[in-house]
Amino acid sequence: MQHRQQKTKELMNTKTLTQIPPVGFGLWKLPPETCADTVYKAIELGYRHLDSASDYGNEREVGMGIKRALNDGLCTRDELWVTSKLWNTHHAREHVLPAIEKSLSDLQLDYLDLYLVHFPIAQTYVPIETRYPAGWFFDPAADAPRMVPAKVPLSETWQGMEDIHAAGLARQIGVCNYNTGLLHDLLSYAHVKPAMMQIEAHPYLTQEPLLRLCAMNDIPVTAFSPLGALSYLELDMATQQESVLSQQSVLEAAKRTGKTPAQVVLRWGIQRGTAIIPKTSKPERMIENAALFDFELSDAEMQSISALNQNRRFNDPGVFCAQAFNRFHPIYD
Repeated sequence: MQHRQQKTKELMNTKTLTQIPPVGFGLWKLPPETCADTVYKAIELGYRHLDSASDYGNEREVGMGIKRALNDGLCTRDELWVTSKLWNTHHAREHVLPAIEKSLSDLQLDYLDLYLVHFPIAQTYVPIETRYPAGWFFDPAADAPRMVPAKVPLSETWQGMEDIHAAGLARQIGVCNYNTGLLHDLLSYAHVKPAMMQIEAHPYLTQEPLLRLCAMNDIPVTAFSPLGALSYLELDMATQQESVLSQQSVLEAAKRTGKTPAQVVLRWGIQRGTAIIPKTSKPERMIENAALFDFELSDAEMQSISALNQNRRFNDPGVFCAQAFNRFHPIYD
C-alpha cells in the first residue's frame, strides 16, 4: 500500500517545463477564510498543480498557503505548478501586465508556470484600484447592473500575453473556453503558440473535435469540472439527477476496479489524455481524487463512458450571463 501511494504521488506530480502534472487541485469556489489551510493541506498530500484565477477572489489566501508550504519544506517552488488566468476586464494589451503583476503579488510568486486567457470575452476595463476582482458587472452599484462588453480583439489580448511571456512572468501562456474556430484563428496570428487549452470536459461533454484539433497542433488540454454536474449543484446550475456518477457504465467500472464512481470518471479524463483539476476542501476527497494511477479502464469501459456524451455544458456564458448579469452573451453555438 505504501509503495502504491508513493507511485501515485510520483505520477501525479510529474512536472517539466512543457508537461503539466496530470492531477491538479482546482481553487474555484474555495472560501477565502479556509483557502490558505486547504491549499497547504493539498500540497501536504502531494498535489503539485494548483489551478487559480484572479476572478476566484482568493489568490491572496492561495499565496499564503503556498508560502507556508514552501517555508515548511513540503516542496520547492520548482516542484510546484501554478496556473492563473487573465480576467475579461483586462483584455487590452496594456492591461495584461498589471493583471499578472497583481496575481503574482497576491500569490507571492515571481513567475507563473502557466497564464491563461480566462474567457474569449472582453469586458469594459475596471481598474484594479476601483474593484478587484472586477467580476461580471461593470458597476454593481448601478440601478440596473449589467455586464458591458468592450471592443478589444482577441488578437490584441494575445499580444499582451506574449509580452508577459517574453518578460518571464509566465513560463507558458494559453487559453480557456475557446472553441475550434477561435483556436484556428489564434494559431493563424500567434507568434507564441498556446501551451494549453483549458476547457470544460466530462462524460456529458466529451469535446472530441476540440481535443482532436488540439492534438493535431500539439496543444495539451486541461479539463475543468471533470466530474460534471457536481461542480454546479451549489450554484443551481445543475441538478443531482444530472450526476454522471450514477450512470450504469460508471458503476460497473467502479465495481470491477474496486474504485469509487468519482475515481472512475476522473481516471477516464486522465486516460483520454487530459489533465484534470477536481476541487474539494475535504482531505479524504483530496486523497481519493489523486489515487488514479493504480488501475486502468478497459477500452470497452472508456468507450461506454464516452458514449454518455450529451454535449451538456454546465459553464456556459450564453446561459449564465443572461440569467445573472443581464446580458445575453453566447460564445458557443
